[in-house]
Amino acid sequence: MRQRSPAVLQLRLWLLAVSVWPAFLGVLAADLSKEPFTIRISCGSFDDVRTSPTNTLWYRDFGYTGGRFANATRPSFIIPPLKTLRYFPLSDGPENCYNINNVPNGHYQVRLFFGLLDNPNLDSEPIFDVSVEGTLFSSLLLGWSSDDEKTFAEALVFVQDSSLSVCFHSTGHGDPSILSIEVLQIDDDSYNFSPSWGKGTVLRTAKRLKCGSGKPAFDEDLHGISWGGDRFWLGLQTLSSSSDDQSISTENVIAETLLAPNFYPQSLYQSAIVGTDRQPSLSFEMDVTPNKNYSVWLHFAEIDNGVTAEEQRVFDVLINGDTAFKDVDIIRMTGERFTALVLNKTVAVSGTTLKIILQPVKGTRSIISAIEVFEVIPAEKKTLPQEVSALRTLKGSLGLPLRFGWNGDPCVPQQHPWSGVDCQFDNNKGNWIIDGLGLDNQGLRGVIPGDISKLQHLQSINLSGNSIKGNIPTSIGTISALQVLDLSYNELNGSIPESLGLLTSLQILNLNGNRLSGRVPANLGGRPLHRARFNFTDNAGLCGIPGLRECGPHLSVAAKIGMAFGVLLAILFLVVFAACWWKRRQSILRAQKLAAAREAPYAKSRTQFTRDVQMTKHQRPSESS
Repeated sequence: MRQRSPAVLQLRLWLLAVSVWPAFLGVLAADLSKEPFTIRISCGSFDDVRTSPTNTLWYRDFGYTGGRFANATRPSFIIPPLKTLRYFPLSDGPENCYNINNVPNGHYQVRLFFGLLDNPNLDSEPIFDVSVEGTLFSSLLLGWSSDDEKTFAEALVFVQDSSLSVCFHSTGHGDPSILSIEVLQIDDDSYNFSPSWGKGTVLRTAKRLKCGSGKPAFDEDLHGISWGGDRFWLGLQTLSSSSDDQSISTENVIAETLLAPNFYPQSLYQSAIVGTDRQPSLSFEMDVTPNKNYSVWLHFAEIDNGVTAEEQRVFDVLINGDTAFKDVDIIRMTGERFTALVLNKTVAVSGTTLKIILQPVKGTRSIISAIEVFEVIPAEKKTLPQEVSALRTLKGSLGLPLRFGWNGDPCVPQQHPWSGVDCQFDNNKGNWIIDGLGLDNQGLRGVIPGDISKLQHLQSINLSGNSIKGNIPTSIGTISALQVLDLSYNELNGSIPESLGLLTSLQILNLNGNRLSGRVPANLGGRPLHRARFNFTDNAGLCGIPGLRECGPHLSVAAKIGMAFGVLLAILFLVVFAACWWKRRQSILRAQKLAAAREAPYAKSRTQFTRDVQMTKHQRPSESS
């Protein structure tokens, strides 16, 4: 090795101390003061499960919004040895989610393993999409179950509201199925790839390779620490299909490993792939989604016994033909052999291939220890929370069928909005809003909740052709942007709220075919003169506008109740009066009869005496003559 002056050595030691000390403090802060938040869920399991060889704890199934329990098959050796899964029939809705609450805000590695139903009568390989926190990050395509790397999906995401949602979106090809979910907290600054990195981005793990070893491994197998997550590294002994490269390894200690924020384990750098005299360059190629940005992380350590000094191995790194790193000299850049070096570059890819070439420019052949590739996905903005809450209330109040789903976020991912919900992005609020509801002819049988007024951005509501009962909520009159309100052909009763007359933007109002009663509000009756189209027909109890019957004196509800109470009292008074009169009449008649019965002999004798007197008077003149 080339000799260095003591001053140069002291400077390098000082620089090393300055660079390592904050990272060392980061290790202490992350490793000693607290443990990262971790949840592992064994989907479809009724009990907590521990798996060998590390005795890892998997919690019993919780946090789901639908689905069925089933036994699972294991299409890949990577999948943890779990025996159950949860699957989501399309009859339960196109979107189903796991909602995990009480998750501390921070940065998380979210990993999902997929399995197949152990049932020959069901589709053995479903095709579906997966989102985390409303951002679509994985699509399972035909043949995934026969490719080990595709039996799991992983994303790095920020949790900002103390809850995490993972949703499965049916594409109509089989029933989505999930074997396990892992939520592993990592350093808040991990994989900081550029100034555009942050809470507005999600990183999807596209590739993670440990070079020079054919044995796959998790961080735990490589003696990593928890704050690095538990990354899975697919072992790779050669980058070339023609074996024009070779593997090397060492047992030497590797410096500058397990450092914040990514905490790469030492074992990652104790093996490598190097070029040969026949082919000194190294080349790696993978399929990617076109027109996306990819963050590439390359890992190196000089472990080749044939390279002991600077300038003995110098190479360029080209990504899709462009020079990403020029004159890479590992010993010069790290200061010593057996020291980890990590290089990161984010590139825009227009085609379907990402190709990395390590091309020697001086000295011996190229070398590489590990490769990580992440797709950079802009995180979706969510729907306003109060509007999501209002829709969930509406779902329960109207008794929406399971086939609607309505799980997760109504508007994101944009590829899978809720059925019957129209969304619009509000640039001022920085959130999605709901501007339309179309639930006509869906067999709904509930009532319209007052909370519908929380959907303050609605321009159209169509609930026609259902069997909705109850009153029209007065609160609808506060949705000032409403232009269309169609509640026709339901079973609504009561009166039309006066508040609907406050909807100055209303152009179409269909209330026909219900059981409404009372006077149509005056401020609605004249609206058709202003090009609005209102329909109140087929409501036997409505009155007060042309086309409907005439109304009598308009009385308030209180007046109507008072009148009814007065009539009831009058009727009661008449009944009581009639009963008293009848009772008194009966008493009089009874008394008369009783008196007649008692006085009958006296009356008879008196009548006879009178007749005798009269006869005597008539006879006296004749006697005198």
